[in-house]
Amino acid sequence: MSVGLLIITHNGIGAALLGAVTRMLGRCPLRAEVLAVQEEGDCDRLRRVAGDLVAALDEGDGVLVLTDLFGSTPANIAASLQARPGVRTLSGINLPMLVRVLNYSDLPLEALAEKAFGGGRDGVMYCRRPDVDAPAEVCKR
Repeated sequence: MSVGLLIITHNGIGAALLGAVTRMLGRCPLRAEVLAVQEEGDCDRLRRVAGDLVAALDEGDGVLVLTDLFGSTPANIAASLQARPGVRTLSGINLPMLVRVLNYSDLPLEALAEKAFGGGRDGVMYCRRPDVDAPAEVCKR
């Protein structure tokens, strides 16, 4: 068994991110589903769909739910799942976060959530032009 992965984002963002990482790694080592939230979506129906996806993905080790923008409709749908046992939710999905999740797919849920958070946070860099700024600080966290 392993942790399941549910990605809830606006439109096709989640599918694009999962597709990119799967191509990089050559596979997707977790059971994963993507729920795309359209502007005209019925939130009650989407909450039910998300709940059904969590139930299908949970093989006993829990489900990690990743969403895009905190406070948005996808994040609110994800937040509605947090009361379920074995569900952890992170907002602010990015490519480094997802790479970390799929590279450490054998970790238990809590540790995987921490790895995801670290990957997302540490993957954000402020890169400056070396010809304008001090060359010693081209990229910094």
